[in-house]
Amino acid sequence: MTLLSEETDVFEAAPGQRCAVLFLARRRAAPAPGGALPADRAVRPVMERLDALKGEGWRLSVDRVLAGDGAEADEHPDSPTVYATGFSHDVDFVGLFEAPSPSAALRGVAALEAAGWARALRTQWLVGPREFLPVVGAASRPEDDWAFFALWKWNAAWHAASAEQRRAYDLECDVAFAADVRAGAAIAGRHRLDGASEWDHVGVWRVPGVAMVQAAMREHTRVADFKFTTSRHYLGRRTRLDDALRRK
Repeated sequence: MTLLSEETDVFEAAPGQRCAVLFLARRRAAPAPGGALPADRAVRPVMERLDALKGEGWRLSVDRVLAGDGAEADEHPDSPTVYATGFSHDVDFVGLFEAPSPSAALRGVAALEAAGWARALRTQWLVGPREFLPVVGAASRPEDDWAFFALWKWNAAWHAASAEQRRAYDLECDVAFAADVRAGAAIAGRHRLDGASEWDHVGVWRVPGVAMVQAAMREHTRVADFKFTTSRHYLGRRTRLDDALRRK
């Protein structure tokens, strides 16, 4: 895969074909086509399908994506996990799975919808290959239960910039990303979404809380991170998917 931006001190290009399955979900307030599916009835078939996908190599939580294939991966069960965002956003929860390949991602989404997901939730699915590897520093803690989801696309100024200007920008932003990692954020790499979406990328930060995100945004603003991008952000707190499906 051709990189849209170059490697930096923080971000290393990812090998293989692993693929993000990002979802922005709202609970259905009205019957879906074919009749609404009560939340309790939706849980079992959806969770069974997710268990089958895990057996096929899917990663079902941001924590598992961050662990990758390292030693930490075996220390934490990969329970399907989402982040509750309804307290301040227009969706009830956001989550990121990772499939072994783009084709596996598309098949898996269709299988989840058919299993009952679509009758319980209205969902925007965004699928795309991994571009950069996860970055987990010494200060990151697996127990941190907040995540910051950043969707962004390159704006007209980026498209008009020279290769040298883009490289200088990447290195300036690297200062802010390095500060995030030192402060305790773990970054789930970067995934490309430009194949079938208005967005070019998604990045996910696991963080200890809201205060850290506020500090990080001040630093990203200082290094002019946003001069070349249009962004949408979601902040949420970790919760089990089965619990999220049951709640009203």
